[in-house]
Amino acid sequence: MPHITRDSLMTLEAYAKVRPEMRAEIMAHKKNRMVELGDHVTLIFEDEKTMRYQIQEMLRAERTFEDAGIQEELDAYNPLVPDGSNWKATMMIQYSDPDERKVALENLKGIEDRVWVQVADQARVHAIADEDMKRENAEKTSAVHFLRFELDATSVAAAKAGSPIRMGIDLAAYQVDPMTLAENNRCALVVDLS
Repeated sequence: MPHITRDSLMTLEAYAKVRPEMRAEIMAHKKNRMVELGDHVTLIFEDEKTMRYQIQEMLRAERTFEDAGIQEELDAYNPLVPDGSNWKATMMIQYSDPDERKVALENLKGIEDRVWVQVADQARVHAIADEDMKRENAEKTSAVHFLRFELDATSVAAAKAGSPIRMGIDLAAYQVDPMTLAENNRCALVVDLS
């Protein structure tokens, strides 16, 4: 899969002109890449398009136009672009009540390692979490994690052939029924497999 390069990014001025349209396009794009696991966990499967948008937004917010700052953003976000044999997702644990969220994050330690995908009848593939930095400590897990699901060739072929994709979490503290992805989600994820 192609990585985002300095030369492929828009200048801050050019991005400002297309930002409203690009934002609307990205929000529609993300709808097909979003999977809710229970009431409190959402996965957004990232791709080149979502990461390009994120980089452009960070450069805009920080008013970054120097090469070193741009490279820093590229280095941070390019690893979240799938490379053809995997899916990469941002996992968000969401509780609207701050007290409930605090207790939940304490009880959900390790959840990031218990999220899985399964293509057809292949073995479940558990996420490899937070390769960039540890986001859990002795007291609690983080509300945001970055996950990678590394698929073998058989699972990739099965997904590309139209087989169902199932997802779930096998953590006692967060019980959700495994789910089969809707067709729009399945099709969006298959595009990530080269």
